[in-house]
Amino acid sequence: MPRQPDHLAMTPFFGFFHYVVRCCYDAFFRGEVVGVEHLPRTGPFIIAANHASHLDPFFIGGQAPRQMRFFARKTLWTGGIISWWLDSTESIPVDRDGRSDTAGAVKRVLQTLRANRGLILFPEGTRTLDGRLQKAKPGIGFIASRSGVPVVPCRIYGSFEAFGKGRVIPRLGTPISIVFGPALSPAQYDEPSAGKDRAGIVAARIMQEIAALSEPEFAVI
Repeated sequence: MPRQPDHLAMTPFFGFFHYVVRCCYDAFFRGEVVGVEHLPRTGPFIIAANHASHLDPFFIGGQAPRQMRFFARKTLWTGGIISWWLDSTESIPVDRDGRSDTAGAVKRVLQTLRANRGLILFPEGTRTLDGRLQKAKPGIGFIASRSGVPVVPCRIYGSFEAFGKGRVIPRLGTPISIVFGPALSPAQYDEPSAGKDRAGIVAARIMQEIAALSEPEFAVI
């Protein structure tokens, strides 16, 4: 039996939003969702996924049975309803170029994980331009090695075709599939003796696990 989300354990706003996102996914973009059982039921963890469209954080978070937190560009906090929505979903502001408040962002990430919450990160840092996987940036490696929590690799298929860079309107009806791989323990991804190369090595290992996740076949009805 598929694992169902626990909306009552989520904040009221997030639970409502989680439900709406799942309904939109089922109505307009439904593909195959595989490996939800790999997501930890308790304790902190990170979902590390490829990034192909603005739909990714919504649909990946919508398939996670627990409440998740996300990164968002600091420039999106411009006041009004957008800032209210970002605050209500407990999004973590971060500068894309990393020139300011990097320490503050990392602190908020570690606080999230210490509070036994889940976090969605995109190791590539930004959306792909052509649908292909990109090289992981060291940030995911730094956060993972500092936190020492399980990392669940995730690969999303079809979101580039549905709403990739350059597309103004999503292509409704485009199937989007999501694959969660087995959780990686720190012993599987970390390399404490690597010194200054540690973050880069960890990031590359996590990205390798994402790349290894195959697109699921569609069920025949």
